[in-house]
Amino acid sequence: MRAKEPDEGITVTKKENFSEWYTQIVNKAELADIRFGIQGFIVHRPWGFFLIKKIYEYLEAAVEAQGHLPFLFPSVVKEENLHKEKEHAGFTPNVFWVSEAGDKKIEERFALRPTGEAQIYPLYALWFRSHKDLPFKGYQSRIPAFRNEMTTRPFLRGREFMFFETHDVFNTHEEALEQIEQDLATCKHVIEEKVHIPFFYFQRPQWDKFKGADNTYTPDTIMPDGKRNQLASTHDLGQNFSKAFTIKVKGKDEKDQFAWQTCFGPGVWRIMAALIGIHGDDKGLIIPFDMAPVQIVVIPILFAGKADEGKEVLSFCRQVVKTLTNKGYRVTLDDSSESPGYKYNKWEMKGVPVRLEIGPKETKAKTVSAALRTKEKRTSFVLADLTIEIAHAAATIDKDIHARAEAYFAHNVRSVDTLDTLKKTLHTHRGFVTVPFCSVDFDGEKCSDVLKAETDGGNVCGTLYPEEDRVKQGQICIICKKEANHLVYVAKSY
Repeated sequence: MRAKEPDEGITVTKKENFSEWYTQIVNKAELADIRFGIQGFIVHRPWGFFLIKKIYEYLEAAVEAQGHLPFLFPSVVKEENLHKEKEHAGFTPNVFWVSEAGDKKIEERFALRPTGEAQIYPLYALWFRSHKDLPFKGYQSRIPAFRNEMTTRPFLRGREFMFFETHDVFNTHEEALEQIEQDLATCKHVIEEKVHIPFFYFQRPQWDKFKGADNTYTPDTIMPDGKRNQLASTHDLGQNFSKAFTIKVKGKDEKDQFAWQTCFGPGVWRIMAALIGIHGDDKGLIIPFDMAPVQIVVIPILFAGKADEGKEVLSFCRQVVKTLTNKGYRVTLDDSSESPGYKYNKWEMKGVPVRLEIGPKETKAKTVSAALRTKEKRTSFVLADLTIEIAHAAATIDKDIHARAEAYFAHNVRSVDTLDTLKKTLHTHRGFVTVPFCSVDFDGEKCSDVLKAETDGGNVCGTLYPEEDRVKQGQICIICKKEANHLVYVAKSY
């Protein structure tokens, strides 16, 4: 049996060097392989892709419960459609173009999908004719999107990334706004309740909304390096795209009217990055019980020169595995030749929630020793209580993860009133900072640009939603010194 190699564990601490810690987790927990050879395109390894698949499952279940229907459009977009909505055309500098087939030029080049509006809405104009056809709620899932990102990082930015989007059409704006609230409820259910990632809801400033939207709303969290991670976005598209793509229906009054639309894009990759960064520790991943590719690993403790005893231990281990598998748990028996210590480190790195250790002592007494990924101390229980104890362990692990994440996120907001104080705070504080600000309409964009330049990358994330923080009487904009109308949240971003 070999000892644990020095480079097999994480060689830096999360607190002191988050960037390197994150890189090592992605590699050593076998979540992704960046050695594909083209920058920004990664290989999703089985352990990591299982976690992404679970995020997709949660999202699909949530939107289908709201009446969304699945569809699948091609991965390409006609060039002319990218330009139909004036603001949305801003995506074109970052798209990948397909202009050749073999050694011949294509008559009309097309783009790889940066997002779905320009693909989907030309067909919506053909599908809907009457107010009776609406509302329509559709989504596509488990698909890639493509953007030419200059800086890339697995699960945070990439040229190809995992995508999920809903595209909904309504007769009235009121129905569209109700859907926005349902989208935000989906974020709470999936991101906060299932994946246990805490966040704030923001309404984006007008200069930083989705291209072509009237308003954009996002759940944002903070990663351990102090940078904002936008986990999702939902957009009130108004009638902007319906007018651009002529999505008209005949109303109850027999007059043609443009439809109202929303779209919702949970960041599957970004949620994955938050799971890694917020829950993980210096031993590796920590994963909510339901999400784990392997929920329980059983490790036999065997001793050299005691073959008969070893057979009894393995037999007892297989009995435990069979019992738990029959109960629907994802269980593996690690009967490899590696040492127990090596196995402990391996499965801790991968974030397996429950480790069961069984040696001659446990076999003889018909007991099981259990180590939870969120606890330091082991516990022991009799075999007869196995399923009860595992159910309790699953609940305990999720409760621990949720509590740790909430404690991490709590008190991560500072408030300042001057630019100089903001500069100092952003340099030392790993979290959001609220500042008085003149406007979140386009009038405030110049102040936002100055703030970003002066703070070396501080971004105006927006105002708290659905209820803004109140501005105190006499507060002035941190940049232009005019009367402040909002308290905006500022953070550095990926």
